[in-house]
Amino acid sequence: MPILPPLFCQQMADILGPAQAQALAEALDTAPAVSIRRNPFKPTAEDLYADTQPVPWCATGAYLPNRPSFTSNPLLHAGAFYVQEAASMFIEQAYRAMDIVPQRVLDLCAAPGGKSTLWRTLLPDDALLVANEPLRQRAQILAENLTKWGHPGVIVTNAYGADFARLEGCFDVVATDVPCSGEGMFRKDEGAVSQWSPGLVEQCVRTGWEIVSDVWPALRTGGYLVYSTCTFNREEDEHQVARICSELGAELVAIPTPEEWGVQGDTTGEEQAVYHFFPHRTRGEGFFLALLRKTAESPSASPRRAKRDRQGNSPVAKGAKAASAWLSESARYKIFATGPDSLSAIPEVHYETMLRLSAHVRMLQAGITLAVQKGHKLIPEHALALSTACAPEAFPRQELDLETALCYLRRETIVLPADAPRGYMVVTFKGLPLGFVNNLGNRANNMYPNEWRIRTR
Repeated sequence: MPILPPLFCQQMADILGPAQAQALAEALDTAPAVSIRRNPFKPTAEDLYADTQPVPWCATGAYLPNRPSFTSNPLLHAGAFYVQEAASMFIEQAYRAMDIVPQRVLDLCAAPGGKSTLWRTLLPDDALLVANEPLRQRAQILAENLTKWGHPGVIVTNAYGADFARLEGCFDVVATDVPCSGEGMFRKDEGAVSQWSPGLVEQCVRTGWEIVSDVWPALRTGGYLVYSTCTFNREEDEHQVARICSELGAELVAIPTPEEWGVQGDTTGEEQAVYHFFPHRTRGEGFFLALLRKTAESPSASPRRAKRDRQGNSPVAKGAKAASAWLSESARYKIFATGPDSLSAIPEVHYETMLRLSAHVRMLQAGITLAVQKGHKLIPEHALALSTACAPEAFPRQELDLETALCYLRRETIVLPADAPRGYMVVTFKGLPLGFVNNLGNRANNMYPNEWRIRTR
């Protein structure tokens, strides 16, 4: 790791004291912990990895003894687990400290998807998660990871906090993992060390405040803001939280945290209910979190009419009945056109919310990307194979060994048994779907998305 900036070291000495600051510096010069989180929607018959240890604050989190080649494990691509930094899994405890059962949650700065997939794991099955990322390229990565996770109750958007402001009181929870100076990632990101400066800290304070204040009207009164950063300094952490409370109207909510976890509280002496993860005290990277309950009403925004569904008697609409047979409990879903030749499905309970969202923000995907209509032919989309809503009996399945599964994920030609059924098939690894092939008999067309293919051997 590069030499830590002297001003950062002085800042840490002021916050922690010289001895603890030195312990932190030494911890930042060691190898980072490796941790994953299992997907309970896609259980496997075998352990994902051997010799794991549990992450204390996350029921599905586990530390690995070393860093394996994740890319070469097909179960990663099937969505059986997510590689996530352990400290950020603490949002599970924030969720458990709420006195409500959230039905609509907005994860505002969500890419690449670690926290979003955890939110989707924690929420009731009939709840809706809106996972948003302002930057288009990162939003595509977010959509990919949530597709692999497989839960249909998700909408992925590409917008800024201000775009959600007209959705007054729409969300029970808004999670804001705001851009920050990245002090907590010094051990994993050498670029963060070289880019750090007091000026960057000031810039991040301004940006974080703008994000929270812009999105604030979308959070209902009595709802919760989960504010987090991956930095240590008081300006981005404690001082920002205090400002949210005083200027926007909120109160901090305590999160039960056993002492043996090593989580540190307020570093300012004010004894606010805030939570710091320092790498010399906890096994993971730097992280800060505060849970706030909204207490004040927001100014009303002018309403905008939602877009209505106009699919009518289009060729795509006529394919909806055939596509619905591919879904388990198809009566639960609303199938709708997402273009002149494409179909998606979303739990019907979320359909009106989706229409309301579409009037204000750019949606990249909603629910399950189901099929493409080409003439009279209905072609299943990759997302359907990975979705937990796909009916097991909808398509024949073919189990692949490790070598063949990796060939499939590289989008290479694979050979199926001679007696394999013709037509669209789901290929699996250890029982979990990887995607579709179109078996023509003499060959099987690999339908894995080209942009997702793995490029290593």
